[in-house]
Amino acid sequence: MDSLTQIVLGGAVAAAIAPAGHRRAALLAGAALGTLPDLDALLLAWLSDDPVVRMTSHRSFSHSLFVLPLVGWLVWWLFLRFGRGRVAEAPRRWFWAIQLALVTHPLLDAFTVYGTQLWWPLMPPPTMWSSIFVIDPGYTVWLILACAIAWFARGRRLAQHALVAGLALSSAYMGWSLLAKHLVEREAQRDLAAMGLGDAPYFSVPMPFNTLLWRVVALTPSGFVEGERSLWADHGPMEFRRYPSDVAALHEARDIPAVRRLRWFTHGFIKARSRHGRLELADLRMGAEPDYSFTFAVAQRDGEAWRATSPEQLRMPWEARRRLGAMWHRIWQAPVAGAAPGREARGDD
Repeated sequence: MDSLTQIVLGGAVAAAIAPAGHRRAALLAGAALGTLPDLDALLLAWLSDDPVVRMTSHRSFSHSLFVLPLVGWLVWWLFLRFGRGRVAEAPRRWFWAIQLALVTHPLLDAFTVYGTQLWWPLMPPPTMWSSIFVIDPGYTVWLILACAIAWFARGRRLAQHALVAGLALSSAYMGWSLLAKHLVEREAQRDLAAMGLGDAPYFSVPMPFNTLLWRVVALTPSGFVEGERSLWADHGPMEFRRYPSDVAALHEARDIPAVRRLRWFTHGFIKARSRHGRLELADLRMGAEPDYSFTFAVAQRDGEAWRATSPEQLRMPWEARRRLGAMWHRIWQAPVAGAAPGREARGDD
């Protein structure tokens, strides 16, 4: 999730657990701890200039449920041993305030589609429950209000009530996102089966800033299909558009390290394109056809084979204003029957 959400979640959790007299200190400590795991991005930028390594290593060691409890214990012990302040006054409460402010960070991230390596250094594919967009005011606003009230109310009972209510409402919204995902996938599975894609790998993800409009993508032997579902406006079968992907080139280049790493990280949801003799791979999970947030050139055609090159992240055009306006309209309006399908991406080779 975005940094603001992680800050207010960490602050709300810590302040709800710490003693009432420590309220403001807990809000500040929780905010710092809530954003601490994402500092791995700065470390990775310093350690590597490989964009594939930076992308696929983010949310790994610093988000591990094996690592963060140890970090939390160390932070607690240092304050208890050398701080001689609030932590020493209520060590048990502060222990859990520190632990939960840290651990809730990767758990919240796991609800997004990017993926979180909760079990690092074990290497299953990153966890991606993908029920909420990386920025969603419907989740965050309750935590902001709770932290603001608690800051001014300090030790009064109102502060604790606000924190509990804020955490409960944000959690309820997350529960709604899981229900919405279930409703969308139930319809998607039925309609994909009618297309002969009942066994195809697929994923669903909410569109930006909401949980009413969802995008569903399924892999096909020659590429993928993409469709949207509005829980407000849509009532009939989902309409899927077909797009090609150079699956032959992706298979030929499967042993190139960057290709292997991206296939693992994305759960195989990759669009491959051969363009100007280069193999370009796009992460299908983030963006929408034809614009994706992460696209990399990873190999060069060398005769009949692909030769690994230093990965390069490509900056693809994304017409945000047009996309967001159309998305907002799509939430409330079902597509016109028989409308022309979206344009297909094509390779140049």
